[in-house]
Amino acid sequence: MKKSLSILLIILLSSAFAQEKPRLVVGIVVDQMRYDYISRFYNDFEEGGFRRLIDDGFLFKNAHYNYIPTKTGPGHASIFTGTTPARHGIIGNDWYIPAIGRRFNCVEDTTTNVVGGVSNGEVSPRNVRSTTITDELNLYYNFNSKVVGVSLKDRGAVIPSGHNPTGAYWYDLQSGNMITSTYYSEKLPEWVADYNKEKRPSFFLSQQWDLLKNESVYNESIEDDNPYEQELRDGSGITFPYNLAKYKDDLSLLKYTPFTNTLIKEVSMRAVKAEELGADTIPDFLTMSFSATDDIGHKFGPRSKEVQDTYLRLDKELSEFLTFLDETIGKDSYLVFLSADHGATDVPAYMYKNKMPSGYHNNSFLKSLLNDGLSKEYGEGKWISSIINEQIYLNHELITEKEVDLRKVKQKTIQILLSEDYIYEAFDSESVAKRMFTDPMLQMLQNGYDNKRSGDILYILASSDLNDSWGRQGTDHRTPYTYDTHIPIIFYGAGIKKGSTIRPVKITDIAPTLSHLLKISLPSAANGDPLVELFD
Repeated sequence: MKKSLSILLIILLSSAFAQEKPRLVVGIVVDQMRYDYISRFYNDFEEGGFRRLIDDGFLFKNAHYNYIPTKTGPGHASIFTGTTPARHGIIGNDWYIPAIGRRFNCVEDTTTNVVGGVSNGEVSPRNVRSTTITDELNLYYNFNSKVVGVSLKDRGAVIPSGHNPTGAYWYDLQSGNMITSTYYSEKLPEWVADYNKEKRPSFFLSQQWDLLKNESVYNESIEDDNPYEQELRDGSGITFPYNLAKYKDDLSLLKYTPFTNTLIKEVSMRAVKAEELGADTIPDFLTMSFSATDDIGHKFGPRSKEVQDTYLRLDKELSEFLTFLDETIGKDSYLVFLSADHGATDVPAYMYKNKMPSGYHNNSFLKSLLNDGLSKEYGEGKWISSIINEQIYLNHELITEKEVDLRKVKQKTIQILLSEDYIYEAFDSESVAKRMFTDPMLQMLQNGYDNKRSGDILYILASSDLNDSWGRQGTDHRTPYTYDTHIPIIFYGAGIKKGSTIRPVKITDIAPTLSHLLKISLPSAANGDPLVELFD
């Protein structure tokens, strides 16, 4: 009885603000979406997808990430917490933990188990040290709001949906199911289990991936047959069409096709209906992370026809989803924001061919170089425990055993690093933690530093330089350069006016903006600023 009265009171109070607060907030993250994809592909988009959001919403044209490394885990965390890795603690997709002697995934949680699948289920949001905007919505409404996260990748669902959502669901590469973990529930809700029974991944992989539109539309891309791309699978080739049926039993292949975006759209639509999101005046929150854009981008690079086709297909998915929201929630009753978790560099080999600054290095070679240099100085040994996220973790046990001054080992490591042309800057952790940098690029290094999780030495690569450990085709992201930091921020829907601005804004401004639009508390570590253009 008391709970029923509480819910009724919340509904009555929230009704007073019904004209100001949306019934449903939809947070869309497009993995690896560079800002220039908007201008390059705009004329090829349909009226109802990206163009609807851009033309009828508010576009922030000069939005950037304000830390490094620019990767998926930190990107999602920064969007939804309103702060940088220095505060929310997600310093990479993975980082090295000396105490266990291995890399640790940003959502890894070995106290949990998979639900609904066979792999990739030992995850939770426990590694996120700040509350998220979705957490704050739940806290404000005494957990009577509904929050659902949907993504191809575990981190794309787990981090945005916060610490106590209604549910978080992602794709199991082995079983082809949408899954969750025991952190959230001991079994899948019926609507997710029913979706899994339809075997949509098998259907998608029975198809051919060909160009969506006439080939003349793809004039923003380079020739399809070029030396800068990786194959989807050995023998698949690098040109359209792709015969996916040849690999139909390999359910992990789905992530390298645009049809995973269809999957995320379909599951999100089921979530809206089954969980009755937006059905009353207590605001609900749906987070959607489209990851095919990232996996395909890694394989083929930003100038490829494959990437352009993926965005043209995503445009159709967005159009269908927005129409669905119009019909289900009501045109004036929902709010959408769309952004990206990072950008990507052009393929360095392509840049080099066209006389642009670029290059490759090899982390295995770098580790050997450092070990050799330190061994000559201080005696034989494996001085480097790990290199990850452009951070070097020294072997502290060996340093103690040989009774070497840690500061001298750090100085020598930096000296060796800076002797390499592909290293732009290098600093020890004490300098990053304590110095007052004025250079914006070095401030980004500080914003990505966590004194408990980061390495002993942090460095910045030269522009358009990639680690070639996995080959010299395709691309990556991680740097402070604009190709990795410049992303779109779009707000659309209830209470959002049309417009755009070129004022510089930060990725950490999204969550504080939502807090003020929803009239709820800021996430606990938020230090971004509300996007004032939306409040004029």
